[in-house]
Amino acid sequence: MERSEDWLGLRGKVCAVTGAASGIGAEVATQLAKAGAKVALIDRNAVGCESLADTLRQQGAQVLALACDISDEAQTQTVAQAVALQWGRCDALVNNAGMLRPGSLEEVSIADWNAVLAVNLTGYLLCARAFKPMLQSAKGAIVNVASISGLFPQSRSGAYSAGKAGVLLLSRQLAAEWGPQGIRSNAICPGMIRTALSAKFYEEPGFEAKRA
Repeated sequence: MERSEDWLGLRGKVCAVTGAASGIGAEVATQLAKAGAKVALIDRNAVGCESLADTLRQQGAQVLALACDISDEAQTQTVAQAVALQWGRCDALVNNAGMLRPGSLEEVSIADWNAVLAVNLTGYLLCARAFKPMLQSAKGAIVNVASISGLFPQSRSGAYSAGKAGVLLLSRQLAAEWGPQGIRSNAICPGMIRTALSAKFYEEPGFEAKRA
């Protein structure tokens, strides 16, 4: 059977992607745009976000670049309003933005611990809340990008691992509470994909060989 060009059913849908300026978020946003979705690129890196938006527009995509620190509740509300103003709906939210402050549980400063959890966990909840009215109206979906480190301890990333484990439970909690309202919530757990976020790990001699 020949596969439809719109086999994912994304053509014309509106998708919001956080952390879209680079790494996994940029690739997710790019693939959503290629599938025919209208994509809101959300990232605190405004320059990187606009750069990707320009590239996608040249390819014929409908995109919106929005600068936002997702750990700030007011900013998440502002970008959700901007999406509503632009397209009047949101069918999917990809919670992907993340940060890493390397350090064991004994070494990590409380300031770094709080900073990581503010983005990697609290930020996911703030975005989910901000986009909930549109997602509920569209019977839409939330995809939370967790990590394999949320399932298995990873050396020198105590705050990151704890935050990603929290994302897994948050995803289940959202499904339990919002599922009856028509919103699906799922999480994915990527491994150590080589991005700017994980680059520091690869600087360690022999790290790549050990991973392999």
